[in-house]
Amino acid sequence: MKRHESLAPLSREHHAALILAQLLKKDAPVYKGLPTDVEGKLDYAVNFYTTDLILHFTKEEALLEKVKHIDPAIAKLTMEILAEHADLTTRFLSLQTATDRETALDELGHLLQSHIRKEERVLFPLIQDQCSEALLAQL
Repeated sequence: MKRHESLAPLSREHHAALILAQLLKKDAPVYKGLPTDVEGKLDYAVNFYTTDLILHFTKEEALLEKVKHIDPAIAKLTMEILAEHADLTTRFLSLQTATDRETALDELGHLLQSHIRKEERVLFPLIQDQCSEALLAQL
């Protein structure tokens, strides 16, 4: 499904986050210019979170605030997305103190990928289907 222009910037930001999700998984393929060791991945993940994901989550949450009342399914998904943002934030912030950093990174990679896929495959199409063009233009 083609992404509505109001959602396209968030969707484009997901690309870099999906690369991060893949990078964090155990036995991840080598990505040119990205770290391959656990400590390098950890530093990259924390930096990505602070420089990109915090703002991305903020933008998504502002969007959800505007559309959550449109449809019960969007309202339900909003609650799920907000809970996932909170869980992901906790996990990013606890990486430095994780006992088994490789496992923590792997779990975070899988959760981040699942979260983004839910937004791309379920939430965004639902928003596009249920919101008026006027509301989408305001987003």
